[in-house]
Amino acid sequence: MPIESFSILIDGQWRASADGSTFRCTSPFDGEDWAEVPTATADDVDAAVAAARRAFEEGPWSSATPLARAGLLRRLGDLITQSAAELATVQVRENGKLIREVADQAKALANHCYFFAGVAESPIGETLATSVPNMQAFTMREPIGVVALITPWNSPLMLLMAKLAPALAAGCTVVVKPSEVTPVSTLVFARLIKEAGFPDGVVNVVTGSGETGAALVAHPSVDKISFTGSTAVGKQIAATAASRLARVSLELGGKSPNIVFPDADLDNAVNGVMAGIFAATGQTCMAGSRVLVHDDIYDDFAKALATRASQIRLGDPSDPASEMGTVACRAQYDKVLRYIDIAKAEGAVLAAGGKRPDDPALEKGLFVEPTVFTEVTNDMRIAREEVFGPVASLIRFRDEDDAIRIANDTSFGLAAGVWTRDIALAHRMIKRLRAGTVWINNYRKVNYVAPFGGFKESGIGRENGMHAVNEYTEVKSAWIDTGNTIKDPFNPRA
Repeated sequence: MPIESFSILIDGQWRASADGSTFRCTSPFDGEDWAEVPTATADDVDAAVAAARRAFEEGPWSSATPLARAGLLRRLGDLITQSAAELATVQVRENGKLIREVADQAKALANHCYFFAGVAESPIGETLATSVPNMQAFTMREPIGVVALITPWNSPLMLLMAKLAPALAAGCTVVVKPSEVTPVSTLVFARLIKEAGFPDGVVNVVTGSGETGAALVAHPSVDKISFTGSTAVGKQIAATAASRLARVSLELGGKSPNIVFPDADLDNAVNGVMAGIFAATGQTCMAGSRVLVHDDIYDDFAKALATRASQIRLGDPSDPASEMGTVACRAQYDKVLRYIDIAKAEGAVLAAGGKRPDDPALEKGLFVEPTVFTEVTNDMRIAREEVFGPVASLIRFRDEDDAIRIANDTSFGLAAGVWTRDIALAHRMIKRLRAGTVWINNYRKVNYVAPFGGFKESGIGRENGMHAVNEYTEVKSAWIDTGNTIKDPFNPRA
């Protein structure tokens, strides 16, 4: 199959990189190169940021009304609906995620557009009751300006839309830098931006490695950086942004606890834990990778989970019958296998998986069997460091207090799950868990209306819902003297 070439989008024009350099995308399923994409240089980044700045300050976007922004977002949503199948197929080819999961995600992207179109048309200021006589005070929100959107490879379009829709609704202009593992889906998506009629320069896309992203983060004309990715890279971005007080929102790593109490529906809890760690091949920041199980049911639960994990059907991610796809790239594949070796060396007991599948039909793909470790303690590296793969670590706990102690004993705080039929216990756990999202008797449910983000080293800021628009705006206070009563401040008798 011929390799397809793509271009970056700057100021409404498709172009090659300034020096003509490119890189290739490789399928994690069959190991074949299938796309060639520009490696954007610092000059390309500068041109993209300059285009976004002009569009923000001088072009039609600078004077676009909320109604106009909302109309374009709705038009984009319609185009996404028409193109959902293509957007899903490209993502499957890029990162090996299952078509049965990505297809639904692609269809749901349009809902972000429709929701934030409504938000764009909604008043987001306040009238303030002051204690100052004859003064009226109110607030208004204004767009921050030029925003860098840096997205990861695990769910490239869903995580892009979580940033792009609120940024555009707020009136910002953007430069998008997707992961070098999954750049094509973003470039295909950018065609819809053009077709929807957004003015030139409002949305720009540059592709490349970490050097391209670093040039974008360091650019003095970028007012805000929104990044989803590892905590280590997020800290570097925050440090660079701090040097010029650029705003940041960071959706970072996790080591989320999924806590099973003895009164839980065992089958339901096993299903939920499997969804929390094996969906998306475990490559989600919210993965419930630490499975905390009460002593009374630990052995039964571990046996049931290991049995079910061993029955998961690995296969071609484009085949709807497959139940788990590949790891997205070679570097991540090697990392996952390395952590499996680390867990064994630490004394964790391998109960399922732990290696490549034996099926010759899968030998070209970056497959790792669904893996379950038992007898894990919370001080092991497998319990403390983000693996970002299909590896579950089962940890015992004695009671509610013990579960909370273990669950919160982590540098992360992105999400948590609780499995119990006791509603009072559920409410106590919601309050006591230090995590940005807590699910009760479910896991991995997200929606564009509900804010998502983390405590501690899992990030700064929130995506989705009204909170997301706040991330792309500045608050301005206004005071109006309604009494015309200003006196000479230096002559009180006047």
